[in-house]
Amino acid sequence: MKGKILLVEDEAPIREMLGYTLMKEGYTFREAADVEEARPLIADDRPDLLLLDWMLPGMNGADYARRIRNNPDTRDIPIIMLTARGEEADKVRGLDIGADDYITKPFSTRELLARIRAVMRRTKNRDGEGVVSVKGLTLDPVTIRVTVDEQDVDISPTEFRLLHFFITHPERVYTRDQLLDQVWGQNVYVEERTVDVHIRRLRKTLEPYKYNHFIQTVRSVGYRFSTRI
Repeated sequence: MKGKILLVEDEAPIREMLGYTLMKEGYTFREAADVEEARPLIADDRPDLLLLDWMLPGMNGADYARRIRNNPDTRDIPIIMLTARGEEADKVRGLDIGADDYITKPFSTRELLARIRAVMRRTKNRDGEGVVSVKGLTLDPVTIRVTVDEQDVDISPTEFRLLHFFITHPERVYTRDQLLDQVWGQNVYVEERTVDVHIRRLRKTLEPYKYNHFIQTVRSVGYRFSTRI
């Protein structure tokens, strides 16, 4: 089997269609109509990937994704949000709360399968990486935790991925397009200004610890991570 996928979706026809497609592709498939049904399924048999609808009865998918990311036992489960909300701001919000990818309804099964493969590939690569540390700033890609001299830093999953990429690729300048491809993935359709927004947020997160100046702007090109001042 390629992996265990849990679909949380309140529309039964979508669950049936995706279940057939995923099992045909060799995935183990389980389903839930809402968050209450999903919780015991995750606790009993942790999925390798969560397909999570945004608009669910009771607790919505965005709030549940946030809770998953805040729980040490589930924070590293890959999440793909399924939603009819196609505005840029909604996509950014979905990624900000911790989704690894975002796909807008209606979508083709071929596109969804491609995104599942990409997210699981990125997650597998991330899990194989060890803890990295630069001048007292430490990142653990398994627990998605950042610490400074053993003090936890409050950081969003997207900021973590961006910072991890910078730290593991120091001194090289990356354009906004390159950062979008490397951090958000080639199949995530967000605009270049999204990078600028997250750079500002990441710098603000690091500012109290005096690491914000490591993320440098290279005028007319992009950004780089450097410990040289």
